[in-house]
Amino acid sequence: MCIIAEGRAGACDRYANEGGDLVRLDPLTILSNSDTPVVPFLDREWDGDIVSGDDSFVTAIGSGTTYPDYKPAPFIVASTMADTDMITVVTEGIFSYCGAKVKIDTDRHLGSECAWVRADGEIVGHVTTSEYGSQMLSLGGVSHLTGGSKKEGRATCAALLALCNGQEVALSIDGGADVQIAAGQAPVVNGRREQRMRVGCGSATVGMFAAQWQGLVDEVVVVDDHITGVMSEHQAGKVIGWPATGIKVKGRRSTPGRYFQVAGPGTGWGGTNLTNPLDILDTFKPQAWAGMSLLMVSTTGEHAAYFELDKDLIPAPMDMPDRLKSSVARIEENCEPSLASVLFMAGAGGSLRSGVTENPVSLTRSVQSRLTRVTCGGAPVMIWPGGGITFMADVTQMPKNAFGYVPTPALVAPVEFTMTRADYRALGGHMDYVTPLQEALQGRTGRQSDHRLSGRRTENRKAGAPWPLDNGAA
Repeated sequence: MCIIAEGRAGACDRYANEGGDLVRLDPLTILSNSDTPVVPFLDREWDGDIVSGDDSFVTAIGSGTTYPDYKPAPFIVASTMADTDMITVVTEGIFSYCGAKVKIDTDRHLGSECAWVRADGEIVGHVTTSEYGSQMLSLGGVSHLTGGSKKEGRATCAALLALCNGQEVALSIDGGADVQIAAGQAPVVNGRREQRMRVGCGSATVGMFAAQWQGLVDEVVVVDDHITGVMSEHQAGKVIGWPATGIKVKGRRSTPGRYFQVAGPGTGWGGTNLTNPLDILDTFKPQAWAGMSLLMVSTTGEHAAYFELDKDLIPAPMDMPDRLKSSVARIEENCEPSLASVLFMAGAGGSLRSGVTENPVSLTRSVQSRLTRVTCGGAPVMIWPGGGITFMADVTQMPKNAFGYVPTPALVAPVEFTMTRADYRALGGHMDYVTPLQEALQGRTGRQSDHRLSGRRTENRKAGAPWPLDNGAA
């Protein structure tokens, strides 16, 4: 229903009018299972050589769509894999029900749970439950894409599109931090690029390094927003014979040597709002002694300080002794690099199933029973249990510029459904529209398509990623 003037592109920048023909502007993307480049289909005609699914996989990137899917998908491709006849149905899905789950490796407090996340001042998602060493965001979804103002929908769509295509996006969190994130890159928090995620909580850090600290220092406190560890009280210290020190820690005591809520959340020591770690210590008990040594360290090793008790049992700051520097460095060494991870999430339970089969629910049942494999731009997906076809995929496993948009606003994402020819026939597939892989590699679209292709690009599969047709890829 778009009206595109001659020689112009449509509002989505995906299609153009060339001499009255509708042309898909982005090239069809083919995955190659070798390092040998494939000659683009516009350069020569097919020479009759057999091309199998072991070698090439037609992704939905650049394939076009038949939305609202009243006819078969743009490509229904027949290939062979390990002497098995396979069918891959390829289409670019238009998703209003989609979003991104973002994992940010940092122990810094980014925002309270359920706090709004904004892009260009518009609400595009919220902070969700944190995970071990990471803060989590839930972005997008139909409520933000279509349920708010037009500006909110456009901002949400733009942020999702950029994130899923690997671009950096600036976000602000109400009552929290400003962050810049790009999939597979270290996040920037309040203008500072993160280096590493924490080695573990304070309790875990005590357990990991208890034996290495024994005999070098009288007491160790590992400061952490969630669980602060105290060596002399902790079970790890007990079992190796660590003597009591008379230390008293503020906060809510859990099991011995483990304290909750020692401070408020923030971007200071161990993800707390602390700039001075001594603020979490109460008056030492009389069993402490003058000269007693104390190491306080964060869960990334970014913050560390050394103290000795004076005659009044008050910690006095001292230079970090050489004997302890290596243990702080060991904490840093055991921290993994901080990254931002972006998982595209969508529900493929709508009309695009009609592009696969005349009986849409049969596709859902085939996916749920693992007879049909779903990929997103050739990348493996995780299928959620329960009704529908709800999946998540790591955007870094996809070829570049895998995503597009429509002004609805909604995201356009590549989806491929692969199964054996026998299973495709059994679920009521569009067998009359099956195209041999060789013809698809030439750029020949099925007669159901109302557009032509502008070209093709070939990408080798990502290092370590499974081949979409391998038995072990599911």
